Amino acid sequence: MEKGILKDNISLEKKDNIDSGTPDLLRPAPCLWIVIPCYNEEEVLPITMPKFLCKLKDLIEKEDIRPDSRILFVNDGSGDKTWDLIQEFAKENENILGMSQSRNRGHQSTVLAGLMEAKDYCDVAISIDCDGQDDINAMDQMIREYRGGCDIVYGVRSSRKKDTWFKRSTAQNYYRFLHWMGAEVVYNHADYRLTSARVLRHLADYKEVNLYLRGMFPLVGFKSTSVSYERSEREAGESHYPLRKMLALAFDGITSLSIKPIRLISGFGTLVSVLGFVGIIWAIVANIMGYTVTGWSSTICVICFLGGIQLLSLGVIGEYVGKTYMETKGRPRYIISDRTWEENKEEARTPESDLKSDKRP
Repeated sequence: MEKGILKDNISLEKKDNIDSGTPDLLRPAPCLWIVIPCYNEEEVLPITMPKFLCKLKDLIEKEDIRPDSRILFVNDGSGDKTWDLIQEFAKENENILGMSQSRNRGHQSTVLAGLMEAKDYCDVAISIDCDGQDDINAMDQMIREYRGGCDIVYGVRSSRKKDTWFKRSTAQNYYRFLHWMGAEVVYNHADYRLTSARVLRHLADYKEVNLYLRGMFPLVGFKSTSVSYERSEREAGESHYPLRKMLALAFDGITSLSIKPIRLISGFGTLVSVLGFVGIIWAIVANIMGYTVTGWSSTICVICFLGGIQLLSLGVIGEYVGKTYMETKGRPRYIISDRTWEENKEEARTPESDLKSDKRP
């Protein structure tokens, strides 16, 4: 075991990287890390942080989780005072940790960074957004499901009554479309989920840069279940997922999990080729029989139709080529610039302590 000092009297144990199976029996109370991505959340953090902390302490008091459980806030290169607030929270409470990306890299990258950090220290991790929309009380059932033998517990929205008609209809059709494309995703699930440490260790073997976590976890496997909850309104501030970002995430989901669009293009191209061959035969026969007439309108329609299909097909293929290009670069998916426990360690560090111990966080 390696230990790293978080505060003067708080230590954090790093788990041995042993992938041992767990029998389908009642598991002991786990060490839980709640991973919370944050981007420009200075308005909502002072409201939701006490709620997360209260829930963590409640689970500890009920002995559902171990006392060394933590809340990890992950700053996604915010441009406001989000990181300052996280540092302040970490100094005031031993159960709160924080780390920051070197720049803004997006929600999926930030969630992954937090989970990869947590996997070496916890038994289970729960990822949840900091806006207060996801029901934190669903964590109780998630922990029970884990202790009953499940390695992944998906938080699933019970309804979308509070969404606008446009968002509700597009979301439902998107999940259906993903299923039709052959992608394995959990209906009405976003990024609120519990995962065991062994699942996270296997997830670390997935090296793709184009991240779509809600589609990657089903690929990892292991026993899973879902917990339903009612999603509420945002506590404060504005949503950082406008239509543009939602569409980008949707395209990432399709292209990251399925190559069926390319196969559809191939199938459609084959159909058009067959029709074109039939048209050539018809034209030759009509010419021989003397039935040919000039057809400017029909010619223009065919040219415009085929031209549009070709451009659309090139666009879809180009999307896959572009993602392949990004994957071959092998760039890091996240870079961590600061950790609050390293700052606390440096503050508590003295020449005498360096001589007595060489333990690393």
